[in-house]
Amino acid sequence: MQNNFITAAFIFLISLSQYSCVPNSKSKRIIVASSGKIESLDPARASTLKSIQLLSSLGDTLYELNSEGELIPELAAGMPVFSEDKLQIIINLRRNVLFHDGTLFNSKAIKFSFDRFKRIGTMNYILGNKIKSIETPSEYKLIINLNKPSSSVNGLLTSVNLTPISPTFYKDYADKFLNDKFIGTGKYILKRFSNEIQIIDPNANYWGDKPNNKGVSFIGYSNSSSLFGALKSKQIDVLLSNSIDDSQRNNLNSLSKNKEIKEGNSPEIEISFISLRTNSYPLNNRNVRLAVAKSLNRDLISNKVSYGLRKPSRSLVPTILKRNKNELWPEYDPKEAKVLLQKEGYCNGNILDFPLTYRSNVAADKLIALSWQEDIKNILNECINIRLNGVESTTIYKNLNLGIYTAVILDWTGAYSDPEAYLTPLLSCSDLDGEICKKGESVYSGSFWGSDRVEELFLESENTSGRERLANLTEIELIASESIPYIPIWISSQKAWSRNEVSKPIFNGAGIISMSDLEFIDE
Repeated sequence: MQNNFITAAFIFLISLSQYSCVPNSKSKRIIVASSGKIESLDPARASTLKSIQLLSSLGDTLYELNSEGELIPELAAGMPVFSEDKLQIIINLRRNVLFHDGTLFNSKAIKFSFDRFKRIGTMNYILGNKIKSIETPSEYKLIINLNKPSSSVNGLLTSVNLTPISPTFYKDYADKFLNDKFIGTGKYILKRFSNEIQIIDPNANYWGDKPNNKGVSFIGYSNSSSLFGALKSKQIDVLLSNSIDDSQRNNLNSLSKNKEIKEGNSPEIEISFISLRTNSYPLNNRNVRLAVAKSLNRDLISNKVSYGLRKPSRSLVPTILKRNKNELWPEYDPKEAKVLLQKEGYCNGNILDFPLTYRSNVAADKLIALSWQEDIKNILNECINIRLNGVESTTIYKNLNLGIYTAVILDWTGAYSDPEAYLTPLLSCSDLDGEICKKGESVYSGSFWGSDRVEELFLESENTSGRERLANLTEIELIASESIPYIPIWISSQKAWSRNEVSKPIFNGAGIISMSDLEFIDE
């Protein structure tokens, strides 16, 4: 209680100073608030939506995706050119671009950034084994040599994790992370960084259109109620939805309909799911995993927790990225769940102890867990006992690959608009022992599940396109849905709310807000 008060008072003083030292709203910073912390601004390490959002303001990518998922040149001077055998990507680069430290942006800077990510990057699936080498035949020409033709190069060309960084500034960090600083080419420069507060100013030397505002302050609040109250009392200008309790999200939705605030929405691209640790008791038993999956009432949770604002889903891939609407994962069936558990020796005096971890700083997670626990008590109390454990999200992310969570509630937004950006980070594995993954992305997602056939299909999908490629990716999800290393819960859009004196938040095709478009509006 005391810590929350101190944090709130500190933030209030900051915002007060920003508002009181200037004559009019035109010179104010935009104050953007959310919960949680940012552990790192290193693009080779950043993985949370909050850190990616900030990096998107500080850096540029070669290309970005518009709301239709089309490539738009950013640091590239035009569209990529592919060789006849599809093994080379030739990109001409924009000239007269400077990094924030004055270093000239060129092809060698791209090579430095890509090579560094390949050595130390934690989001390995973005590169995988796609790149063979990078050539810099001239200062503003880049050639990316691929190991094999790839139909998913958007991940290479648009990923914020591959944002070019200054080779000069990062020369001593070519093989290690630099967490609290960032030198890129973006519209803003980093003025201050701490885990709770980040301040960015417009880049006076930016090559393109300048921001519509005088800078942005990102502030982390300790809880959802503080965030909600801060927007209503106008202490903050913009509130990010991933930080707000769903009851308050519902209230904000009503306020926006009544034109008391503005609401911005991304496409439905964020999936929420439960990761099941499949390499140890009790979830190394497929029937137990299937029973647990069939005990989850998504419709109940959606209505009870999100007031129907989040759509129940039995898929790991957003609907907008699929040709069909098929949902492959097990559906709610408590009677079948009981039969399965009885076959495995549970019920009738032997209750399955099921530890469920949720992110304590994500309001919806706790409510999902409590709703599921209550529903189980009503329908399967003689078979399952859900034991809840709340842990701060950054701690969970650090420990997922250690295998200490039997089951944990997570969410994911793909780095680019493609089914692969959802399936690969959860299902790919580079070292398999049967269906147990020893090394790979599924280790870092906490499931430790893998499949030889899934790996074959990932390889096949790289060499195909169109319907054939989508069929391969659909088969991958089908195989996973039959083994149940995860339980999809719902899919939702990112939302952000601004007070009426500030422009409406606008999302791009990757679910990132354009901070440079935010501006104060004269009444």
